[in-house]
Amino acid sequence: MAAPVKILYVEDELFLGKIVKESLESRGFDVVMEIDGANVVQVFKKIQPDICVLDVMLPNKDGFTIAGEIRAIDIQIPIIFLTAKTQTPDLVKGFTSGGNDYIRKPFSMEELIVRVENALRFRQNGRQLTSSELVQLGKYSFHLTRQTLNSAKEERKLSFRESELLKLLYEHRDKIIDRKDILNLLWGNDSFFNSRNLDVYIAKLRSYIRDDETLEIITIKGIGYRFIIN
Repeated sequence: MAAPVKILYVEDELFLGKIVKESLESRGFDVVMEIDGANVVQVFKKIQPDICVLDVMLPNKDGFTIAGEIRAIDIQIPIIFLTAKTQTPDLVKGFTSGGNDYIRKPFSMEELIVRVENALRFRQNGRQLTSSELVQLGKYSFHLTRQTLNSAKEERKLSFRESELLKLLYEHRDKIIDRKDILNLLWGNDSFFNSRNLDVYIAKLRSYIRDDETLEIITIKGIGYRFIIN
């Protein structure tokens, strides 16, 4: 029998934390909860969790700083942020500090569990690209932190979502990635409106790499996409 997934859950709101912890445990997860930001890295080293769920606003040390410190120890560990902040700069900071996903408060337990399961599945199926990596995509150099896609002809500045989508496709290159997984990870749900947005972003990325015949984003009808690097 497989060991339960171990979650390091960091939340300083005790009432909310108790509810979330008990709900996760009722679904079969092994949850260790910490309330003080200053203690998180020490606890992380001790328990070696499978995934971290971090509140952003914490006493003594914020979630973004903690994520960066955890990333220095384990570049593959999935990290999900929980926060009431909703501004775009906060979202960008969350992802560039090492987060894989971002859930706005208030949230449902169903949403949290889906996000946890998605993050764990993606860790199993793909090699995650760290925020500091520079990777070669055919004729292009892709830098996640700078959000740039460079060739000998030009430097293209990507939007945050373009960069995250390209990162996701690269991590799962040569594999089929489900359309719903992309929508849930990058947009938070697979609504019709978000689905149309995804179509637009896929078209943009295709236009950016069209000069390189070794690169191709293939649509798998009714399923998702496959990023090919020949």
